[in-house]
Amino acid sequence: MKFEEFKDKVIEQLQKRLGEDHEITVTEVLKNNNVRLTGIVIMREEDNVLPTIYLEGPYRRYQAGVSVQKIAEEIHALYEEHAHSARLDMDFFKDYRQVEGRILYKLVHYEKNKALLADVPWFRWHDLAVTFYYVMEEAAFGRASIMIHNNHLDLWGQPAEEIYRIAQRNMPRRMPELLLPIRKLLEEMLGKKMGEEEQSLYVLTNRDKIFGAAAMLYSEKIGQLADMLQTDLLILPSSVHEVLLLPDDRNQEYAYYSQMVREVNTTQVDPEEILSFNLYRYDREKAKIEVIYSD
Repeated sequence: MKFEEFKDKVIEQLQKRLGEDHEITVTEVLKNNNVRLTGIVIMREEDNVLPTIYLEGPYRRYQAGVSVQKIAEEIHALYEEHAHSARLDMDFFKDYRQVEGRILYKLVHYEKNKALLADVPWFRWHDLAVTFYYVMEEAAFGRASIMIHNNHLDLWGQPAEEIYRIAQRNMPRRMPELLLPIRKLLEEMLGKKMGEEEQSLYVLTNRDKIFGAAAMLYSEKIGQLADMLQTDLLILPSSVHEVLLLPDDRNQEYAYYSQMVREVNTTQVDPEEILSFNLYRYDREKAKIEVIYSD
């Protein structure tokens, strides 16, 4: 069945399970890189926090053979598991003094996010844009966050420059940078030792490995690595979560690396997590990052 019919049947099944005191609404959510997802919001009259459950993933499972009834059952169980969170007191979010310590930023592609940028505070950085979010501290939400929109700035009575300043202060503390040879990262992911061969490819992210490409904006380790290797560094955008670094002797075949970035973005990275198709360089003499190749 088509997606629209699948959506209607899931809602029908959920409504039977939840009863008339729950209202189910459908919403389209604009995500990073102009990715639009269809979600459902389940609410009761007393709820003030309304998490969105996206249907694209369940639909792929349906296409793989899972029944609509089973999917509705799983969504219902997920809702019941977190239903108490919908009654959290969110009044604190109106007070800037209570939220400023958890305001962070991330990097997104400028051109791909123009619709989103019309509604949020942002600052340009090369072909990217710096946007802001609040990271939740309640255990029930896990890694949940709230995107900061222009209406939040109006609510707090704060200019965008203040949000940038406070996020810049928070990032090294909340999201300390992590730069290590890719071999070490693979060891962490795979849980086993890799070979000890000479390593010239490094990964820059943050401790949580979430929106880690933004570490480029406050990194001290990039300069330290360049000094250690006595060279400029070529920076390949891997995703919004990390970038790759390697020595740049300024005789590199940049077209080759550009094609590699494009191929990885197209075939390996979720559309929502693509950062850029450009190549960057950390210039050791200038101590700054610049765009060096775009196609």
